[in-house]
Amino acid sequence: MTQRVGLIGYPVEHSLSPAMQQAAFDALGIDARYELWPTPEEEVAERIDGLRRPDYLGANVTLPHKGVAFDLVDEMTERARMARAVNTIVNRGGRLFGDNTDIPGFLAPLHQRGIDLTQTRAVVLGAGGAARGVVIALLSAGCRQISVGNRTPDRAQAMVAMLHPPVPIWSGPLDALAEWLEGATLLVNATAVGWHGDALPIPAAMLELLPKDALVYDLTYRDTPLLLEARRLGLDTQDGLEMLVQQGVESFRLWTGKEPPVDLMRAAALAGRDA
Repeated sequence: MTQRVGLIGYPVEHSLSPAMQQAAFDALGIDARYELWPTPEEEVAERIDGLRRPDYLGANVTLPHKGVAFDLVDEMTERARMARAVNTIVNRGGRLFGDNTDIPGFLAPLHQRGIDLTQTRAVVLGAGGAARGVVIALLSAGCRQISVGNRTPDRAQAMVAMLHPPVPIWSGPLDALAEWLEGATLLVNATAVGWHGDALPIPAAMLELLPKDALVYDLTYRDTPLLLEARRLGLDTQDGLEMLVQQGVESFRLWTGKEPPVDLMRAAALAGRDA
């Protein structure tokens, strides 16, 4: 019996996950098909409940349904509970298990670079689900100082208040980030600014405040205006493609219990992005 697994979101047509995951299934000889499941909000509950059928391995969940998925699974990991978001669902004999593989996915490129996060001063832009996941990831890695800026300061403050973090996290408006950028070694864009068009999440002049050894990390898996401007200033940059690959690698392990061909998945994602 061919197993089914797919991506639940709205929209999903742009996703690189089918090429990446199908390459892994095929390489390991697993009879499974990865599909795109565009799902409007009113159909999410029915779609997720359908994952209980024996021919479903589970699903990935993307925007805007990660929070809804959190409420619909039967059990979940602690990191998903902290993030209040589920991006991977596993069918375990008709019971649905939820995880948030975005968290280890985000950290993987930083570990690959040998960055000591216990000595990192991070600035995170955004106050949505992606930013929350980034802050939780940084906290789990022992990040020493985190500041969160958002165009709507109340949202940033509310997000931080919900975390009950073990270390203080400053939160406030974007225009108050200057003093934090001057000492930051990591700037993360967890907003949607940069997916399309030429907009920057912060004014270009603010990037000049970063130390020359700072890393600018954008969760979007392409060269965004932010990354291009940072590179022009001589700063090191990281896009979100490796995060996408690594969260997919972790999802594959959860569905199959097998070690996936990471290099093959990365090559498939690159080919899809550059097509």
